[in-house]
Amino acid sequence: MSEISQHKSKRMEQLLLLFHAILEKDKPVEAIRENQETTDNTQASDIIALVDILMQTGIPIDKLKTGINKFINVLGKTIKSYPDAKCKKNSLLDVFMVNNAILSEKLKAVKPLFRQLNENPDDSQLKNEIADHLAAIALFENYYAIKENILFPLIEKFWSDYRCLHMMWSFHDDIRSNLKKSLEMIQSETFDLMQFNKLIGDLYFNMYAIVLREEKLLFPWVAETIPEENLSSILPECIEMGFPYFQPKIDAAMNASNNIVPEGTVNLETGALSADQIILLFNHLPVDITFVDENNKVRYFSTPPKRIFPRSKAIIGRDVHNCHPPESVHVVEQIVESFRNGEKNVASFWINMKGDKILIQYFALRDKDGNYKGVIEVSQEIGSIQSLQGEQRLLDWAQ
Repeated sequence: MSEISQHKSKRMEQLLLLFHAILEKDKPVEAIRENQETTDNTQASDIIALVDILMQTGIPIDKLKTGINKFINVLGKTIKSYPDAKCKKNSLLDVFMVNNAILSEKLKAVKPLFRQLNENPDDSQLKNEIADHLAAIALFENYYAIKENILFPLIEKFWSDYRCLHMMWSFHDDIRSNLKKSLEMIQSETFDLMQFNKLIGDLYFNMYAIVLREEKLLFPWVAETIPEENLSSILPECIEMGFPYFQPKIDAAMNASNNIVPEGTVNLETGALSADQIILLFNHLPVDITFVDENNKVRYFSTPPKRIFPRSKAIIGRDVHNCHPPESVHVVEQIVESFRNGEKNVASFWINMKGDKILIQYFALRDKDGNYKGVIEVSQEIGSIQSLQGEQRLLDWAQ
């Protein structure tokens, strides 16, 4: 082991001991004082690695988040001294940081209104104004969705110590919850000022904390460890999902991203699958699917374990008009014609059959220019879906 690795390993051991002293309130002040040199020399990668280790210890997530907040606060001065990520204007990380800056402006702008509300908690006009500000801040939820669904998967491909992302995602959910509750409360007839103040306090703390942790820990380490071409490759998808405030334009260079398709697979734009995988995918969907092309010829049908309507390979290439009895063929013709001329895109029917409710839907297929390319028929048993009540948020296979 090199001398640098030995120093890093020793530093990680001391940081872990310090964290547990803070978490368990085991002489934390003394521990902080004894580890001052360690905290002064802690690097962004150390904190990322530390959280990764902690996420695997089995400490309950709420307790762990509380400990992380206290720990980051102890290292606050050191973390704030870290340089920002080095990135070009309108690059992925730059777009993230510009949106953060606009968020900070919006958070700052509404603060005076909170002070006024505490002086006049019955002012309905003031409440409406605050509600408008909170709604604008709530648009930032899409920023978190972009991180969770596009940025985080990329990071996981390059980092072995990626579990800090799970921790960050949990804080995102706390922010979402506080935003929703704050908006509901400010619009409620039974307004509780004390509870509202607590919600806003938690909201501001978490939103500012995430910005700091992104711009001083996450983004600089991403810039250092992930090639720019990989970061650029996901920017068009981020833009498509929609940044909340600042949205750069997609240019040709952005779209010239990695489109390498592994040999033996089909490029599906959102993934590349082998023919066998495609067959498995369609045949395990809990629906019957039949595809009819723009020339009214049957081209495909799925074969799930339990079919609703019988199908035979003999229908492949058959005109769809010949697949229905005279009594109902006029309905098929009406659907196809309305899809073809652009009047409609969906047609739905539901029937009772063999003791179950069957939903039958037809969907028009169109290319990116809107040209009609056929229709898919999707049939599904929905009796069990109709009987669902309440919520089931936890896994319960016994039901």
